[in-house]
Amino acid sequence: MMTLRQVEVIRAVMVTGTIGGAAKLLNVSAPGISRLVKYTERSLGIRFFQRQNGRYFPTPEAENIFEQINGVYKKVDDLSEIISKIGRGGLSELRIGSVPSISQVMVPRAIERVRRRYPDLGIDINILKLEEAIDYLMLGRGECVAMSYRLEHSALDFMPLASGELYCIVPPGHELAGRRQVSAAEITRYPLIGIDPNDPYGRIMAEIFARHRLDYNITIRARFGTTVCALVKAGLGIAIIDQFTVAHGGYPGIELLKIAEPTRFDTYIAVKRGAPLSLHAEAFIEALRAEMRAVEPSRGSGKAAPGGSGKAAPARGRKK
Repeated sequence: MMTLRQVEVIRAVMVTGTIGGAAKLLNVSAPGISRLVKYTERSLGIRFFQRQNGRYFPTPEAENIFEQINGVYKKVDDLSEIISKIGRGGLSELRIGSVPSISQVMVPRAIERVRRRYPDLGIDINILKLEEAIDYLMLGRGECVAMSYRLEHSALDFMPLASGELYCIVPPGHELAGRRQVSAAEITRYPLIGIDPNDPYGRIMAEIFARHRLDYNITIRARFGTTVCALVKAGLGIAIIDQFTVAHGGYPGIELLKIAEPTRFDTYIAVKRGAPLSLHAEAFIEALRAEMRAVEPSRGSGKAAPGGSGKAAPARGRKK
């Protein structure tokens, strides 16, 4: 039997015609090449080369062997090419989902990290509602979903991403504009734009008022946080939004006010229980967690962490 190393060396001598040439091709010493050729010939009982005027020519007996060696070497080249493609993300597709609040700013920043690591990786991103997220994972349409809340489901696991806060957003020129902080009671004095309180996302805003037994009136309801931001920017009211939707200046043209009452909540990555994650999915989760934790409030201070621009508040998910 010949080892792959022996195949590589014999082929190098055959291609270059000299021991020195083979050594340069393989970036090793010439004596090492010579010793391995002699050892291979001796152990197999076959003479591979005839030496004439300092050059090595294959013997007639070795011609058939060289044909097989070339075939083996081509397969090794093909294998190396496939491994290289896999290392760059080729031949694979990352399929992930996200609720709208995290998909606006955080997911694109995480995907940019993944793309740098796996430049040839195919990527499929789905923006999902809660009920869609469950089917998305259970039916194997994707590997993971970034969630701004956690739910109880026997077939799903939830891994922590980051903690965050909510902010009050107002249009420029509003009575509250320019202030650094506002209370829940003050917020209720103005027309509110928000998500249906029965929606998991909208429920987080509602809890701020419910804890303090405050009456409030949502004059305009919208399905997604980005729509809420657009309505506020148009001067149609004020709203409460999570920091991840507006992180890194993700929605210019509105002002962010810190809310006096505690609004901290947790976000998660949901996966199908027992289903192994690909290396690419693990890289995405790692990148997303890093991006979100870079802007989460400092423990105990209530202020956004450095790098978060102070204009964002993490996703809206509370443990049930």
